[in-house]
Amino acid sequence: MADYFRSSASRPPGKPQKNPIQSVLSMPPQWLNMYGDFITKNSHQVSQIESALRSLTYIIPGRFRDAEIASETLHSGVQLLSLYHDAVLRGAITKIPALASKIPSPHTRYTRFWTAKSRLYRRIALLLQVVQYTELLWEMAAKRKGEKVRWRVVILLEVIKAVCRILLMQVTNSRPLVTPALPERDPIPPDVDSSDDDALKELMGEETSSVDMNGSARPSHEKEWTMPRTGCNFPSLPNPGDISSYLMSRVLTADDIKPAAKLLNTLTRSGQTAEILHILSPLVYAIALSRSKNKKSWTPWIIGLSMEYAARQLRDRGLRNTALENEEWGKRYWAAGWWTMRGAFYEHFTKNLIGGVRRRMPSLVSGILEDYEYLWENYYFSTSA
Repeated sequence: MADYFRSSASRPPGKPQKNPIQSVLSMPPQWLNMYGDFITKNSHQVSQIESALRSLTYIIPGRFRDAEIASETLHSGVQLLSLYHDAVLRGAITKIPALASKIPSPHTRYTRFWTAKSRLYRRIALLLQVVQYTELLWEMAAKRKGEKVRWRVVILLEVIKAVCRILLMQVTNSRPLVTPALPERDPIPPDVDSSDDDALKELMGEETSSVDMNGSARPSHEKEWTMPRTGCNFPSLPNPGDISSYLMSRVLTADDIKPAAKLLNTLTRSGQTAEILHILSPLVYAIALSRSKNKKSWTPWIIGLSMEYAARQLRDRGLRNTALENEEWGKRYWAAGWWTMRGAFYEHFTKNLIGGVRRRMPSLVSGILEDYEYLWENYYFSTSA
C-alpha cells in the first residue's frame, strides 16, 4: 500500500495511471485486427488452406477411433472460421480496384442488399448458416446419449431451421429463399491476388513497389499506364488468350442494372404455399422418421418426397424469369437428388449399388466409401442438403 502511494506521488501531475485491466481487454481486438490484416493480405492462400482442410475431413473417417467426431469437428470449425473470413474479405475487396470494379453475381448483390438493409435478416441468416454447419456434429454428440435424445436434437434443429427460413421469407417481403442466405465469398484468382498486392499494401499503410511476388520486375503489360499530361491511369490490358472472358466480364445484362431487391419476384399465394411446403418438408420427414420403428419403412420417405413434389407443382412457373431464380431452382433440383440416399430408398436400392461399386474399388477408395456408408446409414444430417 505504501508503495502504491509512493508511486502515485512520484507520477507527474495530469498524467493518468494506465489501467492494466483495460490493457488486457484491449488486446483481443488488436489481435483480431492483426489477424484480419493477415487474411486480407493472403486471401488466395487462405482459401486454398480452407479447401485443403475440408478435403482432409473426407479421408479422416475410419482412420482412428471416434474419427467421425474428430472429422466433423474439424469440418464445422473450418466452416465457421470461413464465415469470419468472408466478413473480413468482404470489407477489404471493396477497396481493391480490380475487384471493386468487377460486377458481382446476382446472388451476391441480392444477399448483400438484404444483409446491409436489415439487421434482422443478417442475424437470422447467420444463425441459419451456423446451424447448418454444425447440425451433424450436434447429432453425433446427441447420439451418444441415446436414440431418444438424438431425435429430439434433430427435430429441434429442424424446427430452428424452418423458423429461420420462414422469418427470412417474411423479412424479404414474401420472396423465395436463396441458398446460402449470406453472401458468398468472391473468388480471388491468383493473378488478381498478386497484381493487387500494391493495393493491399497501400490499404495497410505499407510502401508499394513494382516488383512481383518472386522479386523480379513486373512486365510492362501488368502495370497501369499513367498519361503524362492528365495523370489519368489506364488499367493493364488482358492476355491475348483471355480477351473473350475479359470482355464478357464487362458486359451488362438486364439483371446487372436491376435493383437488388428486384432480382427475386414477390411470391403469389400459390408460390408462398409452395415455399412453405419446401421449408417444412425436412421437419415433417424428420418427425415421421423418428416415429418409424423400421428403417426400411416407405412411409416417412414418401411423405417427405410428396411434400417436395407438391411444392414444385404449386410453384408458379411464371416467376422463373430472372437469373437468380433460375439459379436457385437449379440448386433445389440438384438437392432433391439426396432423396436417393435417404430412408427406405437407400436401404432397398442405393445401399446395394454403393456396396457393389465399393467392392470393385481400390482399398483406399473402398475404405472411404465404407466410412461414408456408415454415416449415411446412422446419421440423419449426413444427407442433409
